[in-house]
Amino acid sequence: MKPKVYQFFLALFAAFGSFLYGFDLAVIASVVASDSFEDEFLHTNATTRSGTIVSLFTAGAFFGSFVAGFCDPLGRRGTLALGGCLFLVGGVLQTAAKAVEMLYIGRLIAGFGIGILVMIIPLFQAEIAHASIRGILTSLQQTMLGIGALCASWIGYGCFTHWANTGNSAQWRIPLGLQMVPAIGLVAFIYTFPESPRWLIDHGRPEEGLRNLARLHSNGDINDAYVRAEFDIMQAQISEEHEHAAKSYRELFRNRSNTRRIILACACQVSTQMTGVSAIQYFSPAIFAQIGISAGNTLLYQGINSIIGELAQFIFFFLIDRVGRRPLQIGGNLACAVAFIIGAALLAEYPPSTTNNAAHWAFIAASTWLFNFCFCASGTMSWIIPAEIFNTATRTKGVSLATMLSFAFNTMIGQVTPIALAAIGWKFYILFIVCDVGNAVFFYLFLPETKGLTLEVMDDLFSNSAWIVPGSTWQPSVEVDVNYLAAKTSFLEEGGVEKGTVQLVEVEKV
Repeated sequence: MKPKVYQFFLALFAAFGSFLYGFDLAVIASVVASDSFEDEFLHTNATTRSGTIVSLFTAGAFFGSFVAGFCDPLGRRGTLALGGCLFLVGGVLQTAAKAVEMLYIGRLIAGFGIGILVMIIPLFQAEIAHASIRGILTSLQQTMLGIGALCASWIGYGCFTHWANTGNSAQWRIPLGLQMVPAIGLVAFIYTFPESPRWLIDHGRPEEGLRNLARLHSNGDINDAYVRAEFDIMQAQISEEHEHAAKSYRELFRNRSNTRRIILACACQVSTQMTGVSAIQYFSPAIFAQIGISAGNTLLYQGINSIIGELAQFIFFFLIDRVGRRPLQIGGNLACAVAFIIGAALLAEYPPSTTNNAAHWAFIAASTWLFNFCFCASGTMSWIIPAEIFNTATRTKGVSLATMLSFAFNTMIGQVTPIALAAIGWKFYILFIVCDVGNAVFFYLFLPETKGLTLEVMDDLFSNSAWIVPGSTWQPSVEVDVNYLAAKTSFLEEGGVEKGTVQLVEVEKV
């Protein structure tokens, strides 16, 4: 198997943890809408209880992301296994729930596990990936999240309609139970795959790190020029980090380079939530209901929305490592602003109380389907960029903090949205329009392009390039340019003589 194909399947397997996140986010909509669930758990204080059921999941994920920052001693595989086990415990409690308190605890524990998983998955993917396909591999986090939502939407819709008005709890227990199947597979087989070479080197196991690096990049050939060059750079950088850097949250703010990176990582996660995606997820069913769309049809439209999202994800999947991070991040935010402008205009002119069906369909198409398509361009970057910009000493803590902020803003939007909609209606959209445009301007000014750069180049990039990106002439130094060093090694091993400047061709393992 070609090394890049092997890396892809390894990253895909790890991304089943993201599948769990997407599945749970989407399936809860059909669960709380089920008549059998309402009869069992929502017969009193329905609004409060349903809101608590949803928010406890993201609250648990917030704390799970924080704890994941201290799981470095477990390794990347061990952290994935821990998150999967916690999700299974939460899934069992939810599926078997007989009292609402049991459901609350299950949601909280499952969310805790998800917080660990979505923090560690893109980090693991970035660390095993060749620089030329790292964007594709780390985008699998968002891709599998969308596939999970797609599966949950249609499974939930099928169970909702099949057992409607029967009182059979299978209407919601089956969707909740099915989410445990991929979690079992993740926990059962993760240790059959290689540990991150960077983690092994960082924890005093360089020989094993070299073998895993060769397994990932050269079918096990530890004498391959690219592998030796990358291994030497990793060792040198990690040795320097051990001498000068402590693995703590304080280190994220200790110098200009790290501060710049944590600002960008947090901005990527917060800006994603402030595109309005969480608001769309939470209040579009309420708007649909005001328009007169039934709960069953709402689930159907959300299923269509999931298909559109995966189509968009498939398109952007092939652009990430071709056009780069900056164009997708900037263009995606601007496109989301356009979708919200259309949606706001339609709601202002034709509020839900009107009977203009054409306008209502236009609203559904613009504010959900079109928005979701545009969001996939920038939404994926929230996982890719934080995972790749930190060095080994700060990567776990940096990604942990950024992920925590994502869940914090997700929860905040979920709490604020119904209140704001009731108070100011369509004008709430203006907040997201302003944020989307502001996001685009921020990333145009401050986000450097990381396409094609190895993780070991990031220190050079964030230490030596200008904060204001447009007009920057930064190029990586040869000391961390793995392609240059690999080509130089091959040239000398083949008997070449270095005279001033060695004429090198780019080396890339295919």
